[in-house]
Amino acid sequence: MSFRRLWSTPKAMGDVNMVTEELKNLYYKRLLPVEKYYSFHHFHSPSYEDADFDNKPMVLVMGQYSTGKTTFIRYLIEQDFLGSRVGPEPTTDCFTALMYGEVEGIIPGNALTMDPKKPFRNLDPFGNSFLNRFQCVQMPNQILESISIIDTPGILTAAKRKLSRGYDFAAVLRWFAERVDRIILLFDAHKLEFSDELTRAFEALCGYEDKLRVVLNKADRVDSQYLMRVYGALMWSLGKVFRTPEILRVYIGSFWSEPRQMCDHYQLIELEEEDLLADIRNLPRNAAVRKLNDLVKRARLVRAHAHIISYLKQEMPTIFCRESKKHNLIYQLPVIFSKIQQQHRVPAGDFPDCTKMQEKLLGQDFSKFKKLKPSLMASLDKLLSTDIAKLVPYIQQQEQRKRSLHGVLDGEFLRTFKPEHYSRDPFKEPPIDEGSELDFDEWVVEKYKPKYDEIFYNLNPTEGKLSGTKVKEWMTKTLLPNSVLAHIWRLSDVDGDGMLDDEEFALAVHLIEEKVEGHWLPRELPPHLVPPSKRPSEASDVSV
Repeated sequence: MSFRRLWSTPKAMGDVNMVTEELKNLYYKRLLPVEKYYSFHHFHSPSYEDADFDNKPMVLVMGQYSTGKTTFIRYLIEQDFLGSRVGPEPTTDCFTALMYGEVEGIIPGNALTMDPKKPFRNLDPFGNSFLNRFQCVQMPNQILESISIIDTPGILTAAKRKLSRGYDFAAVLRWFAERVDRIILLFDAHKLEFSDELTRAFEALCGYEDKLRVVLNKADRVDSQYLMRVYGALMWSLGKVFRTPEILRVYIGSFWSEPRQMCDHYQLIELEEEDLLADIRNLPRNAAVRKLNDLVKRARLVRAHAHIISYLKQEMPTIFCRESKKHNLIYQLPVIFSKIQQQHRVPAGDFPDCTKMQEKLLGQDFSKFKKLKPSLMASLDKLLSTDIAKLVPYIQQQEQRKRSLHGVLDGEFLRTFKPEHYSRDPFKEPPIDEGSELDFDEWVVEKYKPKYDEIFYNLNPTEGKLSGTKVKEWMTKTLLPNSVLAHIWRLSDVDGDGMLDDEEFALAVHLIEEKVEGHWLPRELPPHLVPPSKRPSEASDVSV
């Protein structure tokens, strides 16, 4: 297998519009009327809008401060973004949605909730205290053409638990958890600490464990024995919070594009990184499946809610003792749940959290509740039994066309973020002065080539070329992440034959050295870096 095939991923975009449009139609036709009739939005989440169906897959990145959230996002999108700052102290105090836009800029939270094309209109109830700390950064970024990323404030530790944010942080997290496709929860391998706010954040994620990916970050900075202990402690702590029979997957990594520190578990870090990036790359492919799954989950909750409301309405007296009866019914809500399960065969897993439902019912007027309406419930049953089933074959067809779907290339997850190197880009094409011509015959790598040739011939090339296996074995010794090396390979293998000759290898070493110095890599190979033997021939321009 060639080096290129080991590290590359097809790059195309799938067509999920048909499934998305049908899901949207089914929601408005079958589910939304039931939600409105039984006041579902007063007890649970607001209604869906067009943007909730049409938006790109979203990734929510969260964790305690100084766990590497912002650096992780920079690693994914290959560049810095407006308003970001990295430091050991809490540096992010707001929610930032990174989305694609032709022009780079920031949209404040209040203006953002007014945009019908953005899926954030239902954040209004959290008030100005939250909206003043919410913003959208738009930028013309290739990764953001496929996914959107939500950066969150660092979760406060026990030492800072007395500080108030001014809004319900856990409720905001739950709002996003319901709508995003993936939740990345970062922990620092150096300081594993569970605070009160972190516990409340975990509670907000309950029910969305299938979207959650836990990352033990900065794992190259500790030895294997310490890592094993931290990993075990993290798994034990997560098991206490998420009371599910399934064990959460914890990825071990060091997510930035600087050279990693050599450690006994270096290869494990590389494999874990590849698994997590592959999971993120597949989000655009699985967008329709996620939307269908969330719609079914919501429909089942709406069905259970309708039965609860109609039962409470039926049990309420017409005139006398209404208030005492109301409190009695709220107290007996667990028993009512059991009765509904038996009478209407509603699975126990479809019911909302009993304690939270009791809290919501205290402030409601039971006299305004509606009894069961057979036509609405029949429409809802048809949605769950027939309509959704008809969409499954279309999703399976999309799965068969996976190779044509747009994912994020391994090589696109790269870049360093040293501010001192922003001003100088060694890969930038030299400027052309007026009245002079740029001599592309002078290859910028040529002066270093004798040194690079010595490495090349020590690797024993075959017929003047090195195979991908040999080059990979040598390149990984640089300790750069595989994603960065994959991009360097793509730039260096100019003729695309899966092998490197002496000029291509010299180019690869030059790119690696500049990368180790902390410079930015070009997206595409500029003309002045193309090896002389790979440049277009000018013979066709010579007139006969």
